[in-house]
Amino acid sequence: MPNNFVNFISTHPWVIALVALWVIPWKGVALWKATRNGNLVWFVILLIVNTLGILEIIYIFAFSGKNLPATEQLATPTEPEKKEEPEKVVPDIKKDETEKEIPKS
Repeated sequence: MPNNFVNFISTHPWVIALVALWVIPWKGVALWKATRNGNLVWFVILLIVNTLGILEIIYIFAFSGKNLPATEQLATPTEPEKKEEPEKVVPDIKKDETEKEIPKS
C-alpha cells in the first residue's frame, strides 16, 4: 500500500495543492477562534494534529462557542470606565475690598 500511495502522489502532485487549499483555511479559522476564546489546549492540539480539517471543523462548529463570555465583546475594545473625580475647589485669592494693605516699613 505505501508504494501505491507514493506512486500516486508522484504522478498526481496537484493532490497536495488541493489538500492544502482545503486544510489551511479550516486550520486558520479554528486557531483564530481558539485564541479568541482563550482555549490554549485546543490551540495546541489544532496546531499539532493534522486531520485534513476534520478536527478543525468539529472545533469550529461544536466547541468554539461554548467558552465565550456572556457579552461576546472580545472583538470590539471598550473604553475603560471613567471615574468621576471630585470637583476641585479653587480658593478665591482676590483681596477682599474691605482689607487694606499694610505698608511695609
